[in-house]
Amino acid sequence: MKKPITVGFGVLGLVAWMVGAALADGVMRDGLGAISSGRGGANIAFADNASVLLDNPAGMSAMESCGLIGLGVDLLMTDLNYQDPENSVDAKFHPMPLPEVALMRRSCDGRWGYGLGVFAPAGFSAEYDMSHPLLGDRLYKSIGGLVKVLPGLSYRLTDRLAIGATFGVAVSHAEIEGPYFVQTGPFRGAPCVLDLQGTGAAPVYSLGLQYQLTERTTMGLAYQSASRFELHGSASTDIYGLAPLPVSSRFDAEVDLEWPRSLGLGLKHELSGDRRLGVDVIWFDWSDAFDSIDMRFADATNPLVPAVLGQTVTDSLPLDWEDSISVRIGYEQAISPCAVVRAGYVYHGNPIPTATLTPYIPAVVEHGVSAGFSRILGQWSVDLAYQYSFGDHQEVALSSLAGGDFNYSRVEAHAHWLLLGFTRRY
Repeated sequence: MKKPITVGFGVLGLVAWMVGAALADGVMRDGLGAISSGRGGANIAFADNASVLLDNPAGMSAMESCGLIGLGVDLLMTDLNYQDPENSVDAKFHPMPLPEVALMRRSCDGRWGYGLGVFAPAGFSAEYDMSHPLLGDRLYKSIGGLVKVLPGLSYRLTDRLAIGATFGVAVSHAEIEGPYFVQTGPFRGAPCVLDLQGTGAAPVYSLGLQYQLTERTTMGLAYQSASRFELHGSASTDIYGLAPLPVSSRFDAEVDLEWPRSLGLGLKHELSGDRRLGVDVIWFDWSDAFDSIDMRFADATNPLVPAVLGQTVTDSLPLDWEDSISVRIGYEQAISPCAVVRAGYVYHGNPIPTATLTPYIPAVVEHGVSAGFSRILGQWSVDLAYQYSFGDHQEVALSSLAGGDFNYSRVEAHAHWLLLGFTRRY
């Protein structure tokens, strides 16, 4: 019994680390792992790497080997800049490693495939030291992370068609620290200093299929469910306007946070025996997921707060994000029996309207270019990739958020990824 318990705590520890570190340049990552990311994240119609379990579980039945183990670390380095009439600052530099691990097997007859993986597909993070016009020098900090633990199953219905599904658990963590203006209710526009954090879990699933159109062309279709969380945690605030001096209190906090569902179509085409081209087009339902972030605060430690505001304080931060389309194009070529090179390009439309843009979620990148390389050593391959994400800066004239804190502001973001993976095929 000791081994399962040890493995269980190991998985929980990995998930906890990944949740705290799950950061991304464009909130939803363009690709996971060195193989997929090296070709721009194109993966829905492929079956050659561990991230297939996340991107399209139907691919497990199409693996060339009977088993696959994938281990990887993706290192994220961001370059964020924020400007407004009081500030022109770069975000603090915090390189962050993101691990992923997956195991997949295929039955001897090639019909069934199954696997288990832990992935960090989404997140955001920013941290600035800035001057607030009312509250002076303050820290602005945000973190949002999503990790999925996914068991998966696939089945080959015919020689051409395979289907697959996952059903697992997602864990999310969010933090916000810094100046905040109340957005709703009779105290709309009241300033406070907020330090909020919460963690939660939710069920998630995905469905996918792969169909071999011709001997050289495969089509993939994949749907991933939304991840809807009620995060539980704590908050501390200094509230201005309730009394001559700031009113400090701690609360039990709940936050409603949703990561979007997606639907993707992918094509893989064998240009020749050693050259392959992949294209994925993915829709993300941001308009439903990031419409607003609802917050509830209860059990205040300061009795003045419930006397003035009631036993439970609620607020809703409007986001009003728009749906986005991601286009991922990748190419790879075997330059020898033991070496593969890759290149890719990614475009994803910016979902953030100017009216609700803040430095807390600076996800304004729109383009990405990548390159990758794999060296095959027996059953193992060493996989390397680099991705650079960039986009135009985004400017705010008059923000629709209460308080006017982000009027006449400007946000710019760049991100660099270094990816290292080890893949065993057996």
